[in-house]
Amino acid sequence: MKRNEIGRLGEEMAANFLKNKGFNIVETNYRCPEGEIDIVARQNKLLVFVEVRTKTSRLFGSPEESVTQVKKRRMIATAQYYLQSSCENPPQWRIDFIAVEMDATYKPRRIELFENVVNEI
Repeated sequence: MKRNEIGRLGEEMAANFLKNKGFNIVETNYRCPEGEIDIVARQNKLLVFVEVRTKTSRLFGSPEESVTQVKKRRMIATAQYYLQSSCENPPQWRIDFIAVEMDATYKPRRIELFENVVNEI
C-alpha cells in the first residue's frame, strides 16, 4: 500500500473513532491557502479541527513526534481561515490530534486522541 493510501485509511479510521465518541464529522480534507485540516468535527457546540498522523512502524518515530512547530503554526492559520470564511461562528474551538498506528496487515494497533494540543506555539 502506498503512503498516501495509508494516510487516507488512517483518516477513515480516525473519523470512525470520532463518530464512536459522539463527534459529528462536518468536513474532511479541508484545504485553503494556509494549509489542510484532515477532519473538521463538532463535539456538542465545540468545533474541533483534527490532524491525523498514521504510521505503520516506529522506525522514524511515533505519530506524535511527526507534528512539528511549523505544522502547528499552519494548523492554527488554517483553522482561523476556516472560521473567517465559514458562516459558522462557534463560541469555542480547539485543535486535536489523532495518532493512528497500524500493524503489517493495516489493522489498527492504536488509535489515540489528544485534545487541545495546538493552543500555543
